Amino acid sequence: MTTHGFSQYVAHPRHGPLPMILLAVTVVTGAIDALSLLALGRVFVANMTGNVVFIGFALGGAPGFSLWGSVLALVGFLLGAMVGGTLITRAGGRRDHLLRNALGVELVLAIASLIAAILMVDGAGRGYLIVVLLALGLGLQNAAVRHIAVPDMTTTVLTMALTGIGSDLRKRDGAAVLRRLSSVVAMFLGAILGTVVVLHSGVVATLVLVSALFAAILAVVWAVGRRERPWQVAA
Repeated sequence: MTTHGFSQYVAHPRHGPLPMILLAVTVVTGAIDALSLLALGRVFVANMTGNVVFIGFALGGAPGFSLWGSVLALVGFLLGAMVGGTLITRAGGRRDHLLRNALGVELVLAIASLIAAILMVDGAGRGYLIVVLLALGLGLQNAAVRHIAVPDMTTTVLTMALTGIGSDLRKRDGAAVLRRLSSVVAMFLGAILGTVVVLHSGVVATLVLVSALFAAILAVVWAVGRRERPWQVAA
C-alpha cells in the first residue's frame, strides 16, 4: 500500500495528506511526553488527563510528583489553546494555513526550549521553563488539530481511539480500526524514540530532535499547500 493509498484508507479523501501529516505530529507528541515525563520532573505537557491525576497525587502526598511542574504545564497548555483560537481566526478557513502557522509557533517554542536547556543551569527553574514552553505549543496544537477535524487524528488523546478500536472490531469496520490504530502506533513509536534519546543523549539532544521533526513537518505542510486543493478548506 502506498503512502497516498494509506492516507486515503484511514480517512476520507477530502482530507488529502492531512492524516499522514497528523500522524507525524503524533510521533513528535509521543517524544515530547517522553521527555517531559522522564527528564522534566514527572510531568506531561501533552496529556492533560495525566497531569490532572499527577496534581492529585502530589496534593495527596505521593513522593516523586511535581505539583508546580504539573500546574505550570496545565496553565501553559490552556494559554496555548487560547493562542490557537487566534490562529484559527487568522487562518481564514484554510486548514493548511492553520496547521502551518501552528507548527511554526511550535517550532519557535521548541527552539526556545532548546536554548533554555543549553544556557540555563540544570535545576527546577530550567525544567519549569521548558515545561511551560512545550505545554504552550501542545495546547496550541490541540486547538488547531481540533479545528482541522480529521476523524480520530487528535495527535494527543488516545482514550477514545482505543475505545473505538474495541467497538469497530466488533462491527468489523477495518478502515476505522486502522485509522484509530495508526494514531496509537504513532504515539507509541514517538514515546520509544523520545525515551531512547532522553536516556542515552539527554534533554538537549531530545529537543534538537523535536525541533528538527517540527521543521521537517512544517516544510511538508508548506510544500503540499502551495497549490489550492479541496482538502485545504474545512469540510
